Amino acid sequence: MIELSDDKARLQVDRVHAWLASSYWSPGIARELVERAIAGSHCLGAYQDGVQVGYARAITDHATFAWIADVWVEETARGQGLGRRMVRWFLNHPDFIGMRRVALVTADAHGVYEALGFHALLRPERFMERLAPDAAARLKAAP
Repeated sequence: MIELSDDKARLQVDRVHAWLASSYWSPGIARELVERAIAGSHCLGAYQDGVQVGYARAITDHATFAWIADVWVEETARGQGLGRRMVRWFLNHPDFIGMRRVALVTADAHGVYEALGFHALLRPERFMERLAPDAAARLKAAP
């Protein structure tokens, strides 16, 4: 059985850093940056027999808006709905219920999140972003 917990003291930061550093969205991310992101976010770990097998975090004001990020499931735990379960955990958490907007970005898991009510932006022309130069270069070079 896989247990979910938002106790930051339980996070196995070495594992989280390794996962994120190998991801398509934050390749090579520095451990110090991962630690800062954890400190400023509402984090969720998934644990099986005391070993962390999943991670997700929400950047939020706990009132009106949340951005779900860094959803990761260890390869050995994939295919069991854990990614969806972690995102659902946030959506059902008392601090998140009733928020006007919960957002996320994905390149490859649209079906996972559509099943939870996520959809493409209704008014994408209203959204803007400001990227760091290295992030912009990486996105422009990606297929």
